[in-house]
Amino acid sequence: MGRFSSLFLVVALIAACQSTAQPVPTPTPSPSPHTAVADAVLQSSDVTSGLSRCAGSGPLDVYINNLQPSSPALASRLTDEWQSLRTLGATSSAIALFTSDDSACTAELAAVSKAKSAAGLVVVFGDEGQANRAWESGVLGFVPPAPGELPPGLNRGAATGLGLSAWTYDRAPVRLACWHKSVFVALVVLTNLDAAAFKAATAAVDARLN
Repeated sequence: MGRFSSLFLVVALIAACQSTAQPVPTPTPSPSPHTAVADAVLQSSDVTSGLSRCAGSGPLDVYINNLQPSSPALASRLTDEWQSLRTLGATSSAIALFTSDDSACTAELAAVSKAKSAAGLVVVFGDEGQANRAWESGVLGFVPPAPGELPPGLNRGAATGLGLSAWTYDRAPVRLACWHKSVFVALVVLTNLDAAAFKAATAAVDARLN
């Protein structure tokens, strides 16, 4: 009788183990998609009032085409710069310009004039490594200063407030920031606008880079 009782107990235990519900593994959450460049780039709400959005704002290649009739030399140089970025892994880009005078819409970025202007460029790359290498190489001709070689107005790294892969130039009338974050490289250039406007514009763009 004891042998049958033991056998019955073993069978019952096996059945209980087999019927116990197994925990369902928690699925790994999907990473959030990166912000589209058109949404990440400088927006009208990021800049001071009194500036109007230039008609050429949009994808960088469209902006370059719009420059061709009035500034063919600048358009040619920007075409080469954009091709260099694509060679380094750029997949898309957007540029936005806001000015107090339409003449500044077709001027070179950071060119000194009487007009107030704010320009922003965001370029997205295939991965973070490509973005960082592109930032190191320079964006639209704006190359980061060498570490340890910082003349007045220039900062690089943590001192910029935009991360280690960042540099800024801040000497009125031109204020400029270029930085790498995630798969993005961003460029913000302000002319004849104050330091508060510069800080607000860069912070707004940086917050959208994921």
